[in-house]
Amino acid sequence: MAPQSGTEKPMFAYSSITCQAKSGWSWTLVGLRLLAFLATAAAAVVMLLNKQTKTLVIATVGTTPVKLTLTAKFHHTPAFVFFVVANGLASIHNLLMLMVDLFGSKVDYKGLRFAMIAILDMLNVTLVSGGANAALFMAELGKNGNSHARWDKICDKFGRFCHRGGGALIASFAALALMLVISVISIVKVLKSSK
Repeated sequence: MAPQSGTEKPMFAYSSITCQAKSGWSWTLVGLRLLAFLATAAAAVVMLLNKQTKTLVIATVGTTPVKLTLTAKFHHTPAFVFFVVANGLASIHNLLMLMVDLFGSKVDYKGLRFAMIAILDMLNVTLVSGGANAALFMAELGKNGNSHARWDKICDKFGRFCHRGGGALIASFAALALMLVISVISIVKVLKSSK
């Protein structure tokens, strides 16, 4: 619907229909969110598909070796499951925030939109941090074991599984750093909109 006079503006403006110029900080935020989305998605997918099967000789009876086939999968460890869920949820959050930044309405409601985005950004930083640190603890245990608890290391037997898990951890910590920067920018936007 067209406005009555040339000076009035419509109540809602759809940026998907009308191309509006974004500031440099807005494009920086979009770029950071895209990188964080790619990093969290990569971390979740790599850990989700992480699996290795190996046949080990566990004993020898006479001259016949007794073999056992073992499979290492991410879902055998609850910390790795939490890691996948945390990075998956952060990916969804970043994807939704990208859509809001690119196609959302520009109506602000006195900074409420920025405040909700900043709160959700901080919650996702916390979620990814918890998942990455839990998985890092289990990765350290898998690499070095624990002699006091008599837990053996497994990375000497399942090297490919451990290397892929390490790659997922690197991607997740990179996403965590990006999301911390995004969270700071979101808080700055809240402070600017409240003035």
